[in-house]
Amino acid sequence: MSSKNPLDKEDLDLFRTLMGDTRRIKQDTVLHPLVKKIERALPQKRLISEQVDNSHYFSDEYQPLLAVEGAVRYTRADVNPYEVKKLRRGDYTPEICLDLHGLTQQQAKKELGAMIAACRRERLFCASVMHGHGKHILKQQIPLWLAQHPYVMAFHQAPKMFGGNAAILMLIEVDELITPLL
Repeated sequence: MSSKNPLDKEDLDLFRTLMGDTRRIKQDTVLHPLVKKIERALPQKRLISEQVDNSHYFSDEYQPLLAVEGAVRYTRADVNPYEVKKLRRGDYTPEICLDLHGLTQQQAKKELGAMIAACRRERLFCASVMHGHGKHILKQQIPLWLAQHPYVMAFHQAPKMFGGNAAILMLIEVDELITPLL
């Protein structure tokens, strides 16, 4: 009811007399509680082993063939090239972000490996890696590392709203059948 047309006392009394013999209806529908994701703390050993397992893919000697002109981009051979275009346009929103500002190359490798493992474990499809501008060391190395990882489907320089040329958006291959092991 709008406050612009308040009921006068006569209308309110009439409503109460008409509704006087009614009773409240009992709720008879079953409401199922929302299924909450059970947060389980993973053992520290498992987290470290995942980090190491996923960072061993990154080699400093291997130089994958990436696009020379334009923004940094990559598509795995079995992935539709249209996915990179979607990344460029910002159709995918990153579900997780990793900030590598101030880290060394070795630290960045470990964190990148841990993030890819976390994406697979939590079934996160799109991720953002903030490498910053700085001396361009991480900006040059991260695309080379990501192109080597078997679970990275595609990546592209992030659109302005997600960090521009100081970040990379990537798509991670997520297996729907993976269940977390404890």
